[in-house]
Amino acid sequence: MHAYCLFMEPTTYQSVSLTTDDGVLTLTLLGPGKGNAMGPEFWEELPKVMTAIDQMDDVRCIVIRGSGDHFSYGLDLPQMMPKLSSMTGAERSEITAQIRQMQSGFQKIHESPRPVVAAVHGWCIGGGINMIAAADIRLCSRDARFSLREAKLAMTADIGGLQFLPPIIGQGFTREMAFTGNDYDAAFAQRIGLVNHVYDTPDALFDAAATLARQIAENSSSAVTGVKQVLNHSLNKSVEDGLQYVAELNSGQLQSDDFSEAIKATQEKRQARFNKKISRGY
Repeated sequence: MHAYCLFMEPTTYQSVSLTTDDGVLTLTLLGPGKGNAMGPEFWEELPKVMTAIDQMDDVRCIVIRGSGDHFSYGLDLPQMMPKLSSMTGAERSEITAQIRQMQSGFQKIHESPRPVVAAVHGWCIGGGINMIAAADIRLCSRDARFSLREAKLAMTADIGGLQFLPPIIGQGFTREMAFTGNDYDAAFAQRIGLVNHVYDTPDALFDAAATLARQIAENSSSAVTGVKQVLNHSLNKSVEDGLQYVAELNSGQLQSDDFSEAIKATQEKRQARFNKKISRGY
């Protein structure tokens, strides 16, 4: 196994590491925030990393996993606070463009010609679920916990989850998870089809993900790529339309009183007090 040097340049990434082994590339989330939280470096680097991987002719399957005790806590609020706070006074077109940029890394995972296997242990929150929903296959360990938590921060999940999840788990479970922001365990995730298999320990999970990826990599790359192209064919337009729509919608939500309250409550370490009335749009 060896670390990849992207484009043959000595590029160092802060938020991920890449290793390859016999046609399988493992992308490991590194943080740098607690619980591999997704900060500015992650959103800047992931699209570049996925573009670089697409240039690697000898990579036939991708495994995505977290480092440490968790897959990802999702959005790194402390690190993203300056950018999020600036959105309350920005032009909506600027916010839409920023959301689209953040979407692009997960969209590249979804559109990659290579199958992507997500191996989830520990917490998988918000952006973590959006990320694994863009993968082709999801596995987890028994300690995994899932939460699509954006509604608790006065946000609509806007980086792919609401587009990628319904074909995987159906409208009903997607809406339950997104409306409530509740936490769900590995047994629930397997029952609804969010994950294919559950393993007793993280080590068993990572071994199983590597074995599955090797099995995929051993097959004809053109055949496997063709399978993914055919399966994605009917999804691409609707996903793109959905991503554009939610980017425009959230460009208004990120200027709402509830979002300002969420930011303030986070800074003051207290429970947010949101408007209980249903918003009629932006």
